[in-house]
Amino acid sequence: MKREYRSWYSDRLQREMNIRVYGHTGTPLLILPTQDSMCDNFENFGMIDTVAPEIEAGKIQLFAVDTVDRETWSNVWGDKGWRAARQEDYYNYLIEEVLPFIRTENGTGRLPIAIGCSLGGLHAAIVFFRRPDLFGGMMSLSGVYDAKFFFDGWEDGMLYQNSPVDFLANLPEDHPYIALYNQKKIVLCVGQGRWEDEGRRTTAIMRDIFAGKGIHAWVDFWGYDVDHDWCWWKKQLRYFLPYVLDERG
Repeated sequence: MKREYRSWYSDRLQREMNIRVYGHTGTPLLILPTQDSMCDNFENFGMIDTVAPEIEAGKIQLFAVDTVDRETWSNVWGDKGWRAARQEDYYNYLIEEVLPFIRTENGTGRLPIAIGCSLGGLHAAIVFFRRPDLFGGMMSLSGVYDAKFFFDGWEDGMLYQNSPVDFLANLPEDHPYIALYNQKKIVLCVGQGRWEDEGRRTTAIMRDIFAGKGIHAWVDFWGYDVDHDWCWWKKQLRYFLPYVLDERG
């Protein structure tokens, strides 16, 4: 399997940011790590091995990024307004820096699919639902979609833009993004076992928003034995990957 390590200084984030690229061609997947993790996160926990056959066959190419979560979602003692603005900087880094890099490196012309587990699932939902014109689909496993959960119920206009349960709930029913969403493959999956309480709560809210807005999405609640853990995310990744790649209708 081809592996590459890239980095550059981001003026938006004022720091060096890293990307790991797995594979040589195929549908590009933007990989958003779990909370506080970096671009080696998926590899360290065996997720790259889980989809190695598809990578080696040239069906998919993965682009795994760093996070700044320690400054934003996890920075519980920091100024909330600064934290929200910093998250917006990170969103703009992904849209304005990472996506052009993916387009150039991948070269297929296919739109990337945003994929993440846990807090990475929130990141995937943020970028996809804010810019469906730039993505081919999304898969969020055990995501929490209410940004206020990480901010003790606080929210300003900046954080609102990074809280899918809020900005989607207020999306006009004739908004052109709804038609775009319905051209894509959308997966939200959550278990009902240990450490999944907030994921279950907010995934249910997202399901109801989708129903009310006419957004077509696969929202799947797995069993009460399914925990917030890598062993389940590996199974879910393999299960949903053919669907988001549009291989099984």
